[in-house]
Amino acid sequence: MTLETHTLNGVDDTQLVYVRPISEDELHAILPANALEELGTTDDLFAVHNASGERLAIVEGREAAFAAARAHSLTPTSLH
Repeated sequence: MTLETHTLNGVDDTQLVYVRPISEDELHAILPANALEELGTTDDLFAVHNASGERLAIVEGREAAFAAARAHSLTPTSLH
């Protein structure tokens, strides 16, 4: 199987990731209750997704999410 790639403004879409806020409802759907209790506040959590929509990470803070993406040689962009 080959992965088809596209280029947008010179960025290979396999390198592009989307950063967006993650809601508490989403967290309840993906994390066990004990993990949610340990988190405390969920107000500043962001999900990082690849171009296919697969969630790669949940990070505390928007700037930290962007930094984490860049640290892995990915190109982050906001998704509203």
